[in-house]
Parts: sequence; C-alpha cells; structure tokens
Amino acid sequence: QTSLSHRQGGRAGPPQLLPILALLPCLLPWQSDPPRTCPTLRSISSTPPGSCPRPAGDVLLQSAALLGAARVMCHCQRRGAQLLLGAGAHLHVYEHGGVAQVAGVHSQALQDLPDGTLDLEQLELAVREAHGSRYHPRPELICLENTHSSAGGRALPLAHLQQVHQLAERYGLRVHMDGARLLNAAVAQAVEPAQITQHCDSVSLCFSKGLGAPAGAVLAGSRAFVAEAWRMRKLLGGGMRQAGVLAAAARIGLEQAEATLRRDHSNARHFARGIQELQSPLCSVSLPAVETNMVMVAVPGGWPSPAELCAYMRAVSEEELAETGHAVSVLLFPWAAHTLRAVWHRDVSAHDTELALNKLGFVARKCQERLALGLGPGPPSAVRH
Repeated sequence: QTSLSHRQGGRAGPPQLLPILALLPCLLPWQSDPPRTCPTLRSISSTPPGSCPRPAGDVLLQSAALLGAARVMCHCQRRGAQLLLGAGAHLHVYEHGGVAQVAGVHSQALQDLPDGTLDLEQLELAVREAHGSRYHPRPELICLENTHSSAGGRALPLAHLQQVHQLAERYGLRVHMDGARLLNAAVAQAVEPAQITQHCDSVSLCFSKGLGAPAGAVLAGSRAFVAEAWRMRKLLGGGMRQAGVLAAAARIGLEQAEATLRRDHSNARHFARGIQELQSPLCSVSLPAVETNMVMVAVPGGWPSPAELCAYMRAVSEEELAETGHAVSVLLFPWAAHTLRAVWHRDVSAHDTELALNKLGFVARKCQERLALGLGPGPPSAVRH
C-alpha cells in the first residue's frame, strides 16, 4: 500500500532511513548546547539559513512553535508593542496566540493577497495610524511568511520584500521572516537564501518541513539579536543538553536540501499538470500558483466535498485493485470549504506521485459514473480501510 502524505513533515508510511554510519560522525561528539561546545551544533551554524545584512549568528530551538514566541519577544521588548502580519500567517493562526499569551504583544492582522504578499498601502496605513499615537499599540515588528503556507507555498517576490523593508525603515520598525520553508523559496526563485534574507532583520528556518529532520528550527540575525534570543530561549524552557541529536539530522537535511527540494517541486508540478489533464469537473488547479512543494486543489462544491474527496483518496477497494493493479492510499488535507491541499516531502517519490495521480483519476471517474447514473452522493465503490 502506497501512501502520499499531505503534511510536509508527516509520515504516512515508512520514512526514508539513512544508514546509521552516515549519522555516527554527527552523533558521537554530543555535548551540551548552552556552552556551545557541541561540534555538530557548530557545524550547522556554519551552514546558516541565509545571511542577514549584519554580523550574524544563530540559535537552535526544538521547534518552530517555541521559536515563534522567542522571535517576537526579541524584537518587541515593551508590553503593548504591536506586530503586523498577514491574517493567514502561521504565526497568527496556528500558534495558539502565543505572542499575546506569552509575549504580551498585540497582533494587527492584515488581509493576505492571493500570492501571500501584503497590500503595501494597507500596511503603511496601519503603521501610520498607530505611529506615535496615544491610543494605539506601538508598531514595532512586521512578520512575513516565506514561502506562504496558506497561499499554497507561494514564494514572496524579492521586490515585495525590499518594499516592505524600506517601509519598515521609514517608520523605525523591524522585519522578521518566518522562513520555515525559506529554502523552498530560494530553490523556486533560483537565488541564494542571502538574496532573500537581506531584506530582513531576522529569519527563522524549520528543519522538520521539507528538509526531513524529526524536529528542530533555527533563528538567525545580528549578534545582538541572537544574544537576546539565547536569553528568551532559556526563559521559555528551550535549553538542551545533548543538542547534537537534533543538529545531526538538521545538518544532513541542509546538505541534501537543494536536490531534495528540487525533486519535491518537480513532483508537485507534475501532479498539478496531471490534474489539468484529467479535465474533471470535480477538481481543478491553477498551474501558475504551483511554485514550490504544495498544490491547492479547487473542489467546486456539491459532491464530493473536499473532506469527502480526501476520504475517497485515502480509502482503497477491491474494485480499485482489480482495475488499476494497485491499492493506493493518498493522504490529502481538506484545507477550506472548496479547497484541498497536497504537500510533497523527501519521502514522496516520482513513482508515488504517479500512483497518486492514477488514484485521483480512478476516484474522479467513479464519482462521475455515480452522478451520471443518478445515484447521488455516496462512496464511489465499496471500500475497505
């Protein structure tokens, strides 16, 4: 049974395992992180997620969620500070309001444009209204997400990053890039990460997304920023003793990043083109919007809904095995009322992608047959799980 995971870090089946001998040189010299004596940890510091335009350093954290609060606390050290970001940003929607609960920072959410960028006029209006006001929170930080998950993995244009940074400088604000998938953006735009991060005051990168590590994230910025990040990490309980166990996996992920991400992007585009070629009324995709490793599939409404289509893609049947010769379970995610999402990671091959396309074709065909026969909503065939 073949599985395609909808989550970039999720595991639907057995993951790709590296030979233990490849990891031994990284794992043997484990030492504590706080004194910064672990050689493996120092090795990933020499392979940073991108160079900020200042003398830079970085700090390793166990997860991007822990990192979320730390990065805001480093920039916004006065209570009543304001963070400006997109309404669909991961930091705003999926991190339990940690910047308010833990950091005491107010979030001003602005509408995201379809490509994940912010409307610059609306951004400047929000900053200008609060700047120097006795009645508004003090705007101190703008956070950008690149690639933008809720926009389907879109890579933010370099010109937009420059414009946001210039706006921030005019009003004395700082810019942080939530670069959980920063390297996806760099590969998609064929640029070095430093060309992206030069427009930011700090940047974060997650090792457990497309890079394939089980955990870990890094926060980078100026030396003063990183010194404060170490303090905030300690405050939030993020200190580690044997940090090399995370750094080893992160190092392997960084070394293999370009080849891995290029393959993921290619597989995602192949899947999107295959949906277009199906020409099914049940689902469609905007090919220009597929820039990295995510495909947002439009499901027009009625039957099947995104949740129902995801359930049919996950289930397998004797009929499927007889017709296609495969029993394929594909894990997709019902993203919105009329959208489902597919995400590629290092454990999904080109062959897996082809099997997923064939499965979608089978499900779409069976659903259309039911509709043509006037049978109405229902499973496309008798299924077993």
